[in-house]
Amino acid sequence: MNNIGLDKAKSKQLSEKLNNLLADYMVFYQNTRGLHWNIKGPKFFELHLKFEELYDNLILKVDEIAERILTLGGTPLHTFDDYTKNASIKSKKNISDADKSIKLILESFETVLIKQRELLDLSGEAGDEGTNALMSDYIREQEKLVWMYSAFLGK
Repeated sequence: MNNIGLDKAKSKQLSEKLNNLLADYMVFYQNTRGLHWNIKGPKFFELHLKFEELYDNLILKVDEIAERILTLGGTPLHTFDDYTKNASIKSKKNISDADKSIKLILESFETVLIKQRELLDLSGEAGDEGTNALMSDYIREQEKLVWMYSAFLGK
């Protein structure tokens, strides 16, 4: 058992999966910063603010995930090389179109939601309520955001 009463092997597996999620969040965060800076067109004011709101939220999650990795006894990834190597979400640049921006955000949410559901299952099996609650909270919040961003596209 580790310091918080969880099986060490299961904690190691969870921290590895959390590191993978952390990498995705960092790329998602940086992509969203780029969208915020580069958005153009008739929806500029609306999306500029929404993207700022989103990247502020993402960076808070980055910190929470890194701290959870530490709590489980792991070491969070912390270099851009590590992030790009481990992330499923790829860096995108120079996107200024509203619809393309929203599609990128929706694709990124799909990626993290799939990984968070996997972590939810694994943490439940491991009896890791801390990770479980974190993932559950993220999923609930992000499902609503997916609905809202999809509504922007008329879907």
